[in-house]
Amino acid sequence: MSQQGLQTVTAAELAGRPLRYFDFVMAAFVTILLLSNVLGAGKVAQVTLPGIGPWPFGAGILFFPVGYVLGDIMTEVYGYARARRCIWAGFAALLFMAFMSYVVVALTPAPDWGGQAAYEQVFGQVPRIVFASMTAFWAGEFVNSFVMAKMKLMTQGKHLWTRTIGSTIAGEGVDSLIFYPLAFLGAAGWTTGLVFKVLVTQWVLKVSWEVILTPVTYLVVNGLKRREGLDVYDEGTDFTPFRAKL
Repeated sequence: MSQQGLQTVTAAELAGRPLRYFDFVMAAFVTILLLSNVLGAGKVAQVTLPGIGPWPFGAGILFFPVGYVLGDIMTEVYGYARARRCIWAGFAALLFMAFMSYVVVALTPAPDWGGQAAYEQVFGQVPRIVFASMTAFWAGEFVNSFVMAKMKLMTQGKHLWTRTIGSTIAGEGVDSLIFYPLAFLGAAGWTTGLVFKVLVTQWVLKVSWEVILTPVTYLVVNGLKRREGLDVYDEGTDFTPFRAKL
């Protein structure tokens, strides 16, 4: 079931073993998550497509899907239990970021500082959108990791591309189905048709990013497996999101 030269282990057998690169992957996952929400979520960019014309898009679409790629890598290399730890770390980081943004924006600015309006525009967060974003991330990432781990067992570790793309279709689908209705359904300027049009468009774009980045995923996964010397399969894993023990 495993690549030649790698030790096949279950997620339970991985507990307590030293891992050389897991902390770096988790740090990258949380970093991409926070930066894509801070820098990408608030800007609407535009490109001109041949034969179509100007096409606006949320700037976060460029980098947020990378978090799902890293989620695939974590589950494939380290198993569902380790990915679960990373998802909770990312959720806690998002929660603290939302709290910190609220406190800093609410602080009374110095009389001679003229940047409050711009600061509020960039970092001020609508509670409804924050709630939608965090709920969608939590559910989508756990679905992504669950599907990835289950498909690895079904395919006996073969055909990595089917797992990365299949899990992203499911995870990003759940993410989009939760976020856009929660954040915008019934909001001013957002008709029901527009909400679901944007939902489907963003879902397709995010999955397309996964497809484009598949060669990179292969390189990273194979490199990490060789350096860790392990190939993890989630046989007997407890897949509840709330289990704290690895």
